[in-house]
Amino acid sequence: MTELGPDPLRLPDALSDAAAEALARRHGLQQASVRPGLVGYARELWSYRGLMWALARGEFVTAHRDNYLGLLWSVLTPLLLGASYYLVFGLLLGTSRGIEHFITFLTSGLFTYSLFAVSLTSGSKALLNKRGMMRSLQFPRVMLPIVTVLAAFVGQLPAFGVLLVLAFWEQGWTLPWTVLLLPVALLIVTTMGLGLAMLTSRLVHAVRDLANLMPLVVRLLRYVSGVFFSVELQLERIGDAPAWVAATLTYQPAAVSLTMVRETVMTTEELDPTTWLVSVGWAVLFLVVGFVVFWRGEGSYGRA
Repeated sequence: MTELGPDPLRLPDALSDAAAEALARRHGLQQASVRPGLVGYARELWSYRGLMWALARGEFVTAHRDNYLGLLWSVLTPLLLGASYYLVFGLLLGTSRGIEHFITFLTSGLFTYSLFAVSLTSGSKALLNKRGMMRSLQFPRVMLPIVTVLAAFVGQLPAFGVLLVLAFWEQGWTLPWTVLLLPVALLIVTTMGLGLAMLTSRLVHAVRDLANLMPLVVRLLRYVSGVFFSVELQLERIGDAPAWVAATLTYQPAAVSLTMVRETVMTTEELDPTTWLVSVGWAVLFLVVGFVVFWRGEGSYGRA
């Protein structure tokens, strides 16, 4: 009898594992929970840059959505925070002694440190807070700490607008030409924060207990980085501090970030090339190390 077609009861032969893998790769599919190459990972992340900015702006708007005053709080919060710190440290504790234009000094340090600190608080828990998202969607996990820091950057922009107004008023209705470098300084600080967020989020994902230590680290850094006092003046008052102690306090990441921003907005500060070179060095170091460390754990995120 002549065969009229394939036997409808006969199932086609299954593809071998190698053939199925080759077919999937031709159609752009990848195996889940497998770490891609470093260059390919960076290239894939770059393709999501528009989405990351959209998510960052969305997180900023969502944070104020349920408030009666809405986005106005992004301006009121830094004003109230600056006023409370000025009352406690400037007036009651007298840390303003010897510091010209203390309001500008204080608010520039306070707002810059707030941006820096996010990488050690919210950034470190970026993976833990998005476990459901990681289990249901396939995307470069490094997006999560990046979006957290970008959202903090967007949220702090109104605060730096307040800073410029206060600096303009306190310094005799004038600003130094170095204020043009403020965006560069903020870019360096944000880059530093991105690297720290990648690094700490990987560490906290591996050892959850570290999440409880991050607020303590942030608090300690706030008290030794010169947010509301001058590190230089304190070292002069101590007088006999070892050189390595002075260098550590002056050029550790948080302190040097504050100094760099202050050099851009204060008429009493001069640009110090060492400050900027050290800041750029910290930013590059944290970004490269943080990205590589995070990438090495890419296949493990979202499993637990």
